[in-house]
Amino acid sequence: MRTRIKICGVRDAEAARVVAECGGDAVGFVFVEGSPRSIEPEAAAEILLDLPLFLWSVGLMVNPTEDLFEEVIETCPTTHTQLQGTESGSFVESVGPNIIKAVAFDEKRVENDLKRWSSADGVDAVLVDGSAGGQGVAFDWSKLAAVRGACSKPLIVAGGLTPDNVGEAVRAVRPFAVDVSSGVESSRGVKDPELIAAFCDAVRRADG
Repeated sequence: MRTRIKICGVRDAEAARVVAECGGDAVGFVFVEGSPRSIEPEAAAEILLDLPLFLWSVGLMVNPTEDLFEEVIETCPTTHTQLQGTESGSFVESVGPNIIKAVAFDEKRVENDLKRWSSADGVDAVLVDGSAGGQGVAFDWSKLAAVRGACSKPLIVAGGLTPDNVGEAVRAVRPFAVDVSSGVESSRGVKDPELIAAFCDAVRRADG
C-alpha cells in the first residue's frame, strides 16, 4: 500500500503547488491563533481554489466551539478537519463526518486512544503525534507499531518527521499516511520546496 503524504502548515499557493508537484496527497491549513503556521480561513479558501484535482485539504483546529467549527468550514470547506485538542467524543461526533482525530502519543494510553477514536462515529482517521501538535517531537514508532492493530481506521503518523527519518517511521508502522510540518521548513512557518521534495522521495523509497 502506498503511504499517503500530508504537508501541514501551508500558508501560500506556491507551497501548495510544490506539494502537488512532488507527489504529496494533502495540504494542511492551521486555523489556530498564535501558531507560526496560522492562516485565516479566507486566505486558505483562496488557496483551495487553485488546488489540483484530487489533492486533499485538511483544516486543523484545537478545541473549537461548534459555532467556530461551522464558521471555518463554511468559509473554507476543506476535505477533512483535523481536531488536535482534547475534544470530547460527543463533540467529535456532532461535527463529523470527515474528521481526523489527533492524539499525543502516550505509551500507556495509546492503545486505548486508538480503540476509542477508531470506533467513534464521524472519525475517518486517527493521527498519532509526538506532542500536542506543531512542536516537532518524535516518539518511539516501534511502540506504536506494536499496538497499531487496535486502530480499525486509517492510521496517520506525525511528530518530528523529517526527510532523514520518515522512511524509518514508514517501515516501522506502515501507516496509511504521514504528516509533516516543521520537518520541511527552512525557518519557522516557511516551507522549503527542496525539503518537501526530499520528504516525498523518502516516503516513496520506504514504500519500495
